[in-house]
Amino acid sequence: MASFPDMPPTPPTSVELSTAKFVLRPPSTAEAPEVLRLARDPDVRLWNPRCRIEDEAAAVADCLKGADWSDGTHATFSILDAESGRYVGTIALHGLDLENAQARIGYRIAPWARGRGAATASVQAVTTWATTTLQLERIVLTHAVENHASCRVAQKSGFVLEGVMRSAKRFGDGRLHDEHLHAVLAADLAS
Repeated sequence: MASFPDMPPTPPTSVELSTAKFVLRPPSTAEAPEVLRLARDPDVRLWNPRCRIEDEAAAVADCLKGADWSDGTHATFSILDAESGRYVGTIALHGLDLENAQARIGYRIAPWARGRGAATASVQAVTTWATTTLQLERIVLTHAVENHASCRVAQKSGFVLEGVMRSAKRFGDGRLHDEHLHAVLAADLAS
C-alpha cells in the first residue's frame, strides 16, 4: 500500500480549544439569543457587513451553519467565557484551503466582552491549532484600516502587516474602505 506523506490533512469535523479565560467550540443553537444581540451591535454591523442576522430564526440558522464543518471550507467556533459559560463571540477560519495550506481568519466579539482579550486569545488559539493540527502554512487576517481594535488584535497575535489593499471592501456604512492585509506563517510562530 502506497504512503502519501505530502497529502494535506483531512478537513476537521469539530474541535474544542481552551485558553486561560475562554473555551472555543462549534456553535450551539442555545446561543442564538446572544448571537442575535451581537449581530445588532453597531460596531459589528459596521465592520462585519456579511453579518446580517435580523431575527432569532436567522441566529439559529447561523449557529447551525457554523456548527456544520462537513464541507471542509471553514472551522467556526463560539467563544465562551471559561468561568460563566456565557457566549462572548465567534471566530472562524474560512476559505480553508488544505491543499494550499492556507485560510483566512475572522471574528466578532460581543460588546459585553470587549476589552478582556477574547479576540487576541481566540486568534492565537485557532492559529496555533490551524498551523499544528491542520498544518496550515499561512493565515490571513484583513480589516478596514479604520478598525484600530482589529489591527491591535492582529499585531498582538503575531500577524505581520503585509500592506494596504485600496478600496478593497464595502463595509456596513455602504462605502468602500481600504483594508490592512495581515498574515502569519507557521514559520513565524515557530521562531
